[in-house]
Amino acid sequence: MARVIHVFRQPDRFVAGTVGQPGERTFYLQASEEARLVSVALEKQQVAVLAERIGSLLEEVHRRFGAEVPEAVPDDLRDTEPLTPPVEEEFKVGTMGLGWDAESRAVVIELLAITEEEVDEAVVLDDTEEGPDAVRVFLSPVEARAFAERADRVVRAGRKPCPLCSEPLDPEGHVCPRQNGYRRADEG
Repeated sequence: MARVIHVFRQPDRFVAGTVGQPGERTFYLQASEEARLVSVALEKQQVAVLAERIGSLLEEVHRRFGAEVPEAVPDDLRDTEPLTPPVEEEFKVGTMGLGWDAESRAVVIELLAITEEEVDEAVVLDDTEEGPDAVRVFLSPVEARAFAERADRVVRAGRKPCPLCSEPLDPEGHVCPRQNGYRRADEG
């Protein structure tokens, strides 16, 4: 089967979001441009790493290329809306690529589907017929900053960490390894 590459050169929207309750959330990245809508599933940690790396990339791009990179996201670019329905998983993300396209002065995010074979790094930003399905999104520096800020908020919106072991707390509490497996009684 031929490889499918979804390219969004000027997306109307590119956001991280979740479906489900804390502790059972599925994380998605969703890109839309005109009538096209693509959602890909990934792990919470992948979202966190992508947000962090985008921040680092923007600092590097500003330092090395003098690109104008905003420190803060303007209020009109803050996206707080939920994911656009229907949220239908195109694929689960395995490998992510991140770069700077000097010609279009855009951050390029490449999301590759999980595959059985090892991914050749030359395929990541290549349009060959072979390789995993992919989503490629081009974002201006301010759009990239807005994406990273929202992604960070989405990651932090989950369950609160235990003050002793930093594991996520369920609504009914949890068995804390720092308490030798005893549940903490609710005080109050």
